[in-house]
Amino acid sequence: MPQDDDITPDLNTSEPLRRALGSRYLQYALSTIMHRALPDARDGLKPVHRRILFAMRELKLSPSGGFRKSAKITGDVMGNYHPHGDAAIYDAMARLAQDFNLRYPLVNGQGNFGNIDGDNPAAARYTEARMARASELLLEGLAENAVDYRPNYDGTLEEPIVLPAAFPNLLANGASGIAVGMATNIPPHNLDELIEGCLALIAAPDLPDDDLVALIPGPDFPTGGVIVEPAESIRTAYATGRGAFRLRARWEVEDLGRGQWQVVVTEIPFQVPKSRLIEKLAEVIQTRKVPLLADVRDESADDVRIVLDPKSRTVDPELMMGMLFKHSDLETRFSLNMNVLIDGVTPKVCSLREVLRAFLDHRRDVLARRSQHRLDKIDHRLEVLEGFIIAFLNLDRVIDIIRYDEAPRAALMREVWGRAFTRATSEKDYVAPPAGEGELSELQAESILNMRLRSLRRLEEMELRRERDELLKERAGLEDLLASEKLQWKRIATQLRAVQAEFGKATDIGRRRSDFAQAADVEDVPLEAMIEREPVTIVCSKMGWIRAMKGHVALDQAFKFKDGDAGRFAFHAETTDKIVLFGSNGRFYTILAANLPGGRGMGEPVRLMVDLPNEAEIVDLFIHKAGAKLVVASTAGDGFVVPADDVIAQTRGGKQVLNVKDGVRALVCRAVAGDHLACVGENRKLLVFPLVELPEMGRGKGVRLQSYKDGGLSDLTTITLAEGLRWLDPAGRTRHEPDLTEWLGKRASAGRMAPRGFPRDNRFT
Repeated sequence: MPQDDDITPDLNTSEPLRRALGSRYLQYALSTIMHRALPDARDGLKPVHRRILFAMRELKLSPSGGFRKSAKITGDVMGNYHPHGDAAIYDAMARLAQDFNLRYPLVNGQGNFGNIDGDNPAAARYTEARMARASELLLEGLAENAVDYRPNYDGTLEEPIVLPAAFPNLLANGASGIAVGMATNIPPHNLDELIEGCLALIAAPDLPDDDLVALIPGPDFPTGGVIVEPAESIRTAYATGRGAFRLRARWEVEDLGRGQWQVVVTEIPFQVPKSRLIEKLAEVIQTRKVPLLADVRDESADDVRIVLDPKSRTVDPELMMGMLFKHSDLETRFSLNMNVLIDGVTPKVCSLREVLRAFLDHRRDVLARRSQHRLDKIDHRLEVLEGFIIAFLNLDRVIDIIRYDEAPRAALMREVWGRAFTRATSEKDYVAPPAGEGELSELQAESILNMRLRSLRRLEEMELRRERDELLKERAGLEDLLASEKLQWKRIATQLRAVQAEFGKATDIGRRRSDFAQAADVEDVPLEAMIEREPVTIVCSKMGWIRAMKGHVALDQAFKFKDGDAGRFAFHAETTDKIVLFGSNGRFYTILAANLPGGRGMGEPVRLMVDLPNEAEIVDLFIHKAGAKLVVASTAGDGFVVPADDVIAQTRGGKQVLNVKDGVRALVCRAVAGDHLACVGENRKLLVFPLVELPEMGRGKGVRLQSYKDGGLSDLTTITLAEGLRWLDPAGRTRHEPDLTEWLGKRASAGRMAPRGFPRDNRFT
């Protein structure tokens, strides 16, 4: 498989562009998948992380040793193993040191390595690093032929293909990456629980999935929080390798006395920057998506402490937090996509069982290789000890050969000794060899020649015999281990328990941080129910400046407006009311009365609250009444009846109800109250027809109300035919036309001239 930079095409050959692009892109995709984005299921590391840890080992940066500049480490990694940008390498190393990103950090950092607020680490020249204890466990056995090596990118050095990995790092620390056509996202888990799961699989390879999930109930995030995903969903995710986990912030109610209280958030969801979370909460307050929340403060020091102040002491904390979980990052969803490289080659979406099995099989292979390596070392040492003991048993002859022979090594190898060393377990097993069978090997002869004179004492001979006996005993144990699968799994279980004792739940780093809880889903409570009901007076000017004055003030009083502006709408309402705005573009907009600015100033432009275009005018402004019906019409004389509940908009953009073309605008919106509709055109002709002739629609252009030769519609109203038609004359007196038979007609007819005394502006009100 080519390395990342080993995909240069051969420029001396020619081939079709389609084939060339396909071949090159396939090489690039495979390189990205195998050498950059996806972690290995065995050690849970990507190549850059593996190379960082290996380079730190080569620099002898042990957990108990000193720190080295991050720039030095980054330079060694880049120059020797990872030919990519130093910024990318340093960012990867910095992440390994962040305890809010890694459940079990692999690097000990000294200096600014970033924080939970989302701030970046300091430059590499300012920080220092060394390996953490967990890294030592991942690297343990590299010197004992535990894994295969491969040449580095330029062939001058060698690097391990995979690390021995004494614990399941893939699940313990998680992983994320985006390759070509595939991605991975694995949450961190509790190492104590993972080891319990591994031990259970060793004892019972066919362990049911339910029993495995009982031992590993879910992720354990470094920032804590509360997992509220249902247990059945977690089981399905672990069985398929795909799913998601709902994670909520941890909070508590803090009593302030005298009935006052506040909510304190002590743990936030994983990978949510605290600074961004505070900004989102402030935005929720500003947009009043959660009217129960009054203020948010960040009082964090080394720990997380976010204070949420309620609107009043009567607010239900559970209801307020439920709304915040819905509208902010206090609740997130962490996706699970367990796409990893099996044996470092094949990408596959694995289940929890498959990932643990890949780790355990790797540990068995590592154990066998380390045992065989140790066995070879013992055989080498036993061969040396054999020569030493022969030399001690024939010390005078050995000294004589060394003193007088011109080629002592060859003479030692030719000599037939009186007593040979056999690989036995006790002294009684030594027998005198037949003539010609006591020769020393070249290694033994060389070792005897290199032996110090001080070693020629009786005490040293006894030490050699003791070492021989211990090595023989160890060798027998290794041979038994390599021959027995049962003993191998027993040894692996012992090693895992040793890791568990160091990182178990009894330790500070090993205790579970993320708890489980049942999500109390918050019902969609109407915003009116969360707003304290108070009387207000809504005032809106001709230029669209709107405000809500406290209490019901007299509507005929003089209100203050900006220079050049004047009043247009003024009516009494409640803070729980929804205010409906109808624009000349045919869209309805909804504003909560509680969200309107106070009445001390001139208010605010309504266009800041809703997305009413600058070229559109305000046609009408009124209180929404559930169950009512409205009649809307355009200047062209088209209209229809629409239920008031259907015009409520959920967004700032409003809701399109009356469709208008270029040159036509929405003109009027009236509440339906009566059985007939009266409309008057710009030609002063009045038409009265039954409302049943007008269709009820949710959206559209409508039907023709009245026909005109010239001009269009001026105004309309709904009336009760038996009560006649009333209007105000220019003097302010009420005029009444009880008999409307003369103006009755069919919808879309022309009508007749309005009654005597009808207002000259052709308006009913």
